Amino acid sequence: MTSNDRETLFYALDAAVMQSQGREFLGSTKVYGEWQPLTAQRFHERRKHQAAGLLALDIGHGDHVALYMENSWDWLVADLAIQSIGAVSVPIYTTMSADSIAYILRHASVKAIFVSPSFADATFRETVQDVASLKTVICLSSRMSIHHQAEALAGPGAEVSLTTEGLETLGAESIKTNPAVVEEAARSVKADDLLTLIYTSGTTGTPKGVMLTHRNVASNLREALKRIPFTMEEGYGQVVLSYLPLTHIFERMICYLYLSFHAKIHFVEDVKEMPVDLQEVKPFMFASVPRLLEKLHAAVLMRGRDLTGAQRKIFDWAMKRLESYDPEHPPKAFSPAGISHKLADRLVYAKIRERFGGKLFGIVSAGAALSPTLFRFMNGIGLWCGQGYGLTETSPVLTIQDPTRMRVGSTGKALDNVALRIAEDGEVQAKAPSITPGYYAQPEQTAEVFTKDGWFKTGDIGRLDDQGNLFITDRKKALLKLSTGKYVAPQPIEDALVQTGFIEQAVVVGNERKFCSALVVPSMDSIRKRLVMDGRLPSLPAPHIEREKIQEFVQSLIDAANHRFSPWETIKQFAILDAPFSIESGELTPTLKVKRSFVAQKYQEVIDQLYGN
Repeated sequence: MTSNDRETLFYALDAAVMQSQGREFLGSTKVYGEWQPLTAQRFHERRKHQAAGLLALDIGHGDHVALYMENSWDWLVADLAIQSIGAVSVPIYTTMSADSIAYILRHASVKAIFVSPSFADATFRETVQDVASLKTVICLSSRMSIHHQAEALAGPGAEVSLTTEGLETLGAESIKTNPAVVEEAARSVKADDLLTLIYTSGTTGTPKGVMLTHRNVASNLREALKRIPFTMEEGYGQVVLSYLPLTHIFERMICYLYLSFHAKIHFVEDVKEMPVDLQEVKPFMFASVPRLLEKLHAAVLMRGRDLTGAQRKIFDWAMKRLESYDPEHPPKAFSPAGISHKLADRLVYAKIRERFGGKLFGIVSAGAALSPTLFRFMNGIGLWCGQGYGLTETSPVLTIQDPTRMRVGSTGKALDNVALRIAEDGEVQAKAPSITPGYYAQPEQTAEVFTKDGWFKTGDIGRLDDQGNLFITDRKKALLKLSTGKYVAPQPIEDALVQTGFIEQAVVVGNERKFCSALVVPSMDSIRKRLVMDGRLPSLPAPHIEREKIQEFVQSLIDAANHRFSPWETIKQFAILDAPFSIESGELTPTLKVKRSFVAQKYQEVIDQLYGN
């Protein structure tokens, strides 16, 4: 790519796909339990026909087109079709409420929407019927039964309703009349044209539409490719797995990277089936958020605790070694530490890697901080596990680790075209060609996130070491200020509790209070099993006895974790919640971040009782 007005994302990705046309297999999507393959030739044809079909429907340069469907190759086909004609994609999380969807469609003045039949129900039809700007509804054919088709297209309120197959047929006919119709539209797209509007899920307030241009994302893609932890030749044609929502810029960028080195992308159907999918696909790489890795880590620890005798001793010895493993300075092969590590690998670590399919090179983690414990564990068992940092507003990558920069606790160094600085209050600020021009139709909110001298305010607290590695402490808004005047970063405390393997979720509270408390969601089955195994609980205990023993066990976990923190950071009181935090119940964003203000409001009585004691 060059730096002129043809520096559009579409040209970069289309060139990569065109180079793949000699390959029969491009990837697959799991639908109703079956992997549906796609060839590079078919991808290119569908993308071009959809683009021509949109133009035939009078949808073109600058028009806003929503994507409301599951992760799939269909998602990427529509994405590239939209951007190739200069239209603007508006991805919508499938977990969003009807009110949030209606808000986005209206605020963005969406003209057309691609929708999966899984979501094109009566609620969807009611949601879209009053959106004045919406003229076209396009329903995904690949997931559509005859019943679905009749239901999805039953008068959603738009002027035109058709399937993706119908759209492609319309486009093919248009190309017969004007073979260059798509290419002519593509040539009109400029680097500073809007590529996408991404409405941040947000941990507080109304969603904001982040504007990202072709130059924003294309420049980020180009620089991120320089930092992948393998050569392009090593990555070429490798099998990869995708489970994070493409609606989020992180996974979307990851898939653009995959396309760039011709990886075979397999889109999972249900994250709960990940263990099965890992064995079926045997991926070389996948992207993740820490939450999934925490669950996998906890599962390994739980399985290890079921061992007895010599096997248990070997497992505990191998896990103990990982506590001090340094990915930046791993033990030398023939040193005593290196020989011990190799033995641990043969006896324990290799078996853990088999749970990831057996062929996994590595995982890139983002979206939240990867704890040092988890970082050491993943890299120590023989998987490359790097961490990146960025935001939707930065397209998204600002920093990323690579095999030569694996400092524990850091998110790596800035990309070559990114400048970072730390403000007086500790906030990380950035300048880069990948940074958003602002929020759509929200000038006041845009002004708030830029300094007077043009630096973007990330809202994160962090520091830079003498080699330029960035360390993120917490979200600026997440910091708790105790009534004593002390500040507390809740994330490290929450990580310490979750890393026990017996607590699934934890939220630290205490703003304007004298001390910190915690709301915890224990892994009840694991705790019961441990208590019975240790003889501290009968197999069929009375309910009040079980509650008491679980309360005591959780207290012991908190006491152990407290030793790692300063006195004002320790947890003095806690409450066990009956239900886990979830997207559906409102405590989590679609990217699994905790909505702290929502949690504080929802559990206000519980929190008041903690401090009333």
